[in-house]
Amino acid sequence: MADKKSSLETPATKAVNAGRRKSWTGAVVNPPVWRASTHLYDNVSDLRQGVKTNEDGRFFYGRRGSPTQWSLADALTEMEPGAAGTMLYPSGLAAIACAMLTVLKPGDEVLLTDSSYDPSRSYADVFLKRMGVTARYYDPLVGGDISSLFTTKTKAILLESPGSLSFEVQDIPAICKAADKADVVSLLDNTWATSRFFPALEKGID
Repeated sequence: MADKKSSLETPATKAVNAGRRKSWTGAVVNPPVWRASTHLYDNVSDLRQGVKTNEDGRFFYGRRGSPTQWSLADALTEMEPGAAGTMLYPSGLAAIACAMLTVLKPGDEVLLTDSSYDPSRSYADVFLKRMGVTARYYDPLVGGDISSLFTTKTKAILLESPGSLSFEVQDIPAICKAADKADVVSLLDNTWATSRFFPALEKGID
């Protein structure tokens, strides 16, 4: 008989316990919500260090994070197999936009599925176009044949799991393998499946 998985290893237990740092929360059962935007320092030296880094106990300004935000980021990192860290954004589109801007420059090309999340399409067709990036769309069921759509200008591909509008299930491992060979960065909108049901990094997503 197969060994029964420990209850301490289940996703539900991990979700409840992940992201708790005693140095931030004082080892409380429920981490508090930090609402302060600015913080006090004992001396100018500590203030200068706080401006440079967000080390434990050196919180400079709310926009750069707080123990509440970092606790959530740590929890999400623990729940995403293979993740080195997590960045938080105010919306899904903000995350998508930042990911695209990180890898794209004027003259590049990005591929999106025909059934992409509508705001993602609008961002690609309007804002990326303004900066000289071309967006092309593909059949989400193309699988490994996606390689035929890559050009020398293709630098990124945005996938979804599953498709936002019609819930197609893409062959993401095959697409990622083809993208990797073509030196194309694979990005994923994992809103529906989440890391609980689709561990993106383990499946080949960059």
